[in-house]
Amino acid sequence: MEERTYNFETGEVLLINKPFKWTSFDAVNKVRWLLQKKLGFKTIKVGHAGTLDPLATGLLIICTGKFTKRIDEFQAYQKEYTGTITLGSTTPSYDLETEIDEHFDFKHIDEEAINITAKQFIGQTLQTAPLFSAKKIDGVRAYKIARRGGDAEIKPNKIEISEFTITENRLPEIDFRITCSKGTYIRSIASDFGKMLNNGAHLSALCRTKIGTFDLQNSIEIKDFEQLILGLEHQKNVKIID
Repeated sequence: MEERTYNFETGEVLLINKPFKWTSFDAVNKVRWLLQKKLGFKTIKVGHAGTLDPLATGLLIICTGKFTKRIDEFQAYQKEYTGTITLGSTTPSYDLETEIDEHFDFKHIDEEAINITAKQFIGQTLQTAPLFSAKKIDGVRAYKIARRGGDAEIKPNKIEISEFTITENRLPEIDFRITCSKGTYIRSIASDFGKMLNNGAHLSALCRTKIGTFDLQNSIEIKDFEQLILGLEHQKNVKIID
């Protein structure tokens, strides 16, 4: 292990494993609070490079200080996810944020059909984000419209999927690994997967494992980051073991 100095004001890139049910902004606010309250920064720039849904876990890049200028760079990187699609039922949000609204018989779907369907996602395509998303429609977040019971047209965006592998099939649950471009909604992939099988589906688990060359294996839990900061609070030279 190598001892090094952290300079949060000049800029650091923090790899955080976002907890389940935390928003990405919850994680950013926690980091900012720790830096301000425990290390004495009156003001400090903190931001994340790519939103994760509250029900997703995994790699979240948080930048501090002058490194916040690199957020757009990091957001553009290719991303890898692992997760679970559940066939036979749908939800309005395409995940478990909302309750199941329709059930389908999936007994006729076999492994071959599932693998063929996964291959059809490879390449460039146009994708429409879920209404329950942070997309802005006339300046209003789409999820706010959805939660009021409203509806709105969301324009599709071009995305690219370079890998979509079914890692385990235990119907109605299907585990997968996917590598995709910026702006890809995995919830929409799950919903479209069901439709392509003339069925229904929703995303029941999701973890972001890579952003470019950044890997979840090198990330830190929020609770461990908090302990790290508490340890630095009493060190004048702000050193940690890395």
